[in-house]
Amino acid sequence: MHPLPTMALLFSLALSTIMVSFSYNWMLTWMFLEVNTIVVIPLMARTQSPRAVEATTKYFITQSIAAAMYLFASVANIMLTGNWNIFEASEPLPLTIAVLGLAIKLGLAPVHSWVPEVLQGVDLSAGLILSTLQKLAPLAVFLTLPNINPTLLLSIGLLSVLVGGWGGLNQTQLRKVLAYSSIAHMGWFISVLSLDRSVAMQVLVIYLLMTASMFLMFKLNSVNSINSLGTSWSKSPILALISPLLLLSLAGLPPLSGFAPKMMVLEKLSQHGLAIYAISIALSALLSLYFYLRLAYAMGLTTYPAPLSSLMVWRPSIKNPITTPLAISATATIMLLPLLPATLTYLAQ
Repeated sequence: MHPLPTMALLFSLALSTIMVSFSYNWMLTWMFLEVNTIVVIPLMARTQSPRAVEATTKYFITQSIAAAMYLFASVANIMLTGNWNIFEASEPLPLTIAVLGLAIKLGLAPVHSWVPEVLQGVDLSAGLILSTLQKLAPLAVFLTLPNINPTLLLSIGLLSVLVGGWGGLNQTQLRKVLAYSSIAHMGWFISVLSLDRSVAMQVLVIYLLMTASMFLMFKLNSVNSINSLGTSWSKSPILALISPLLLLSLAGLPPLSGFAPKMMVLEKLSQHGLAIYAISIALSALLSLYFYLRLAYAMGLTTYPAPLSSLMVWRPSIKNPITTPLAISATATIMLLPLLPATLTYLAQ
């Protein structure tokens, strides 16, 4: 695709996300959500391969169902209350339908089955957009909706963490692994959303940094499966050394940045008397830890069979446009944890 229409589509994606964040009308929110969805479709199908077209079709059908549910919730709320202001929504039925529609858009369990298939059919660039930028608009609506049933959010969150952990155990394709990883991390976000929205925002920011760094790392190394991870050493040993740290940060191990959101979520759950839920979600995170360690082992402790005379590329091309964002996101993914006390102190004020 030509750079000019690509930039126009990305600008429209960013603008629709901003407009959703500042909208307070049910119908305007629905309209900008649809703009956000439609803009992503050409970016997904730009390679014009059969797999990409199939994935785009699945994505369009799923998002259409989610949009219909959200529109129905909007109309039902207006009929019951006569109020178009989304900040004053109070009827439980429309709010529940709206939450389920947004859950479909985000790929939360139990309506998650489209996420691995769609991400597997598109390239890593489109997968990066679907896993990060495209999620911002539905998440902004989640942060806007008031009076959401906390039990519903906690149930969806725990189920998403479980599904994300179990689903990624037997995967060999990296895009499917990252898809289940996204489902699990969205479960952590939804779990704390009804308890403390400032903590939920921190969880979201760290998730975006970690996911972006992994997609950029895999794209720079041109790998798509676990078996091909061993070739990273011959392409860039430094990046292959950093990649296990990024994966362990995704797993939430200290002293990496990924430990911060899990610690904050577990702390909030414990403060609200949800110790059993906190234990359950922490144990569910061990499932994700297994396949992250599997990827780290395949990338950092194995070498792809190749003759000794094969060409060794010791550094990526400086002209590659993704090296700068990769450097920023990878540094933040590994080294943000020392800033956590200052962040918590600022939010407590």
